[in-house]
Amino acid sequence: MPVRIMCTISFSADDEPGGGYGKDGFDDHYKRVKTSYGDGDSGEYLDGGSQADDDNDEEGNVSEVDDLATFFSGCSLHGANHVFVENKKFGVRQGLWALVFTLALSAFMYQVADRVIYYLKYDYITMLDEMVAPNMTFPAVTICNYNFVRKSQMSYSDLIFMGPLLGFEEGNAPGFPLAPEPDRPPGSRFSLDEFYSRTRHRMDEMLLECSFKGLECGPENFVEIFTRYGKCYTFNSGQDGRPLLVTMKGGTGNGLELMLDIQQDEYLPVWGETDETSFEAGIKVQIHTQDEPPFIDQLGFGVAPGFQTFVSCQEQRLTYLPPPWGDCKATPMDSDFFSSYSITACRIDCETRYLVENCNCRMVHMPGDAPYCTPEQYKECADPALDFLVERDNDYCVCETPCNLTRYGKELSFVKIPSKASAKYLAKKFNKTEQYIADNILVLDIYFEALNYETIEQKKAYELAGLLGDIGGQMGLFIGASILTVLELFDYLYEVIKYKLCRCMKKKHKGRSNNDRGAVLSLDDVKRHAPCENLRTPSTYPGNMLPHHPGQGNFEDFTC
Repeated sequence: MPVRIMCTISFSADDEPGGGYGKDGFDDHYKRVKTSYGDGDSGEYLDGGSQADDDNDEEGNVSEVDDLATFFSGCSLHGANHVFVENKKFGVRQGLWALVFTLALSAFMYQVADRVIYYLKYDYITMLDEMVAPNMTFPAVTICNYNFVRKSQMSYSDLIFMGPLLGFEEGNAPGFPLAPEPDRPPGSRFSLDEFYSRTRHRMDEMLLECSFKGLECGPENFVEIFTRYGKCYTFNSGQDGRPLLVTMKGGTGNGLELMLDIQQDEYLPVWGETDETSFEAGIKVQIHTQDEPPFIDQLGFGVAPGFQTFVSCQEQRLTYLPPPWGDCKATPMDSDFFSSYSITACRIDCETRYLVENCNCRMVHMPGDAPYCTPEQYKECADPALDFLVERDNDYCVCETPCNLTRYGKELSFVKIPSKASAKYLAKKFNKTEQYIADNILVLDIYFEALNYETIEQKKAYELAGLLGDIGGQMGLFIGASILTVLELFDYLYEVIKYKLCRCMKKKHKGRSNNDRGAVLSLDDVKRHAPCENLRTPSTYPGNMLPHHPGQGNFEDFTC
């Protein structure tokens, strides 16, 4: 198959040795290559300036990468420039430097590993501090009478219905006069909610005296709330539309002072031992924040009649760390009943869900819209289920500590009341006997010890900034490097990889282009077809010979 080659060749007369087209001059600039023609003839042709120039262009596009000696001579990494030295063989001096550099690098890596391992332990420290405040918000105070039902309000139907909870068996004598049957709509079911509301100890009857910061208060300052003790009362709850009370001073007389009548003559007789039976006389008190629901049956403290109880409080603000340093709960509470997370809210929410799932009812103090448990369900399902939940099934109710918690430390002290000198006066004042005063009256005084609060805060023992600082210090101490040195190393590594990849790609491209490249003819090949002395004379050439163009000054153009 004939091959048609088109090219343009220019010669300069000044470049010819002796003013002509010398063979030696062209041989210095061209290499001979073998090519085959379509008719089977073979000849040697020069792969001249075209191919050489292409190779030079390709290599010129890929910049050379400095060797290690050149790189480390300008790098900020200490020691390596003594190991890799330009134009020098690796000798004893370089070997010693290599040994020292390796030891320093190993010590640096050991220290880095030690610091990283310590960081991944996620240790924390606890810091305690005391802060002074110009004023402080008074906590919520929840009060419950140990006796949750007044016997003077019990009717016969109440006694029969509540028998399983009270240990009363039908046919036994109640031992006290029963109240008339309450007015209930015909066909209505017995409701624990209605029962507790009707038979509760009323705050307006229990509260004899009330003052806050020396100012008189009354039953209107208390909000009713259900607990395991039935109907209870919360002072300064923040849920009655009133602003939260603030105290400006510490000490007695600057807080809440209550005188209460526990009404022991209204206590139910004990017919048997049940979960709802109480052997105590007095009140249960819990001091808590307004955002936290009362959990008074487990977190409250008792106050006995016949004593004045002083409760000195100090606010404590605790801050815990979330995982992986600690185990506090930093996410909002996922509950249908409570908006803010607390341990008590979590437990009440969990117990409510557990009872609804297992008993299809809820206790009277639990939130939600499930039906209230009947006394039979209390005895047969609800109370055993809660006991099982508390004692054995610890995996169901896992209530994590909130990351921010406020609690109140308490110191209690007592004095006897009434004194012999005041017994007659109090009996006359409240129209009671002296024995009744001694058996039923108590005084509760709650106040801040001082206008300060404690902060107990968990802090990270080792933070990321400390880790980076230690790594940077060890890096500078052992190898005299910095973060910019690391960037230099990565930059050099990038240049080496880029150079290797580009050379590989160029070789592949060159191999493909050589297959399509045309032959470049030397002057000798031209002379064999057309003598040099006839180059300037127009003539006719055969189809396989080189035609020539008219002379153009000092250059001759040939087209093939």
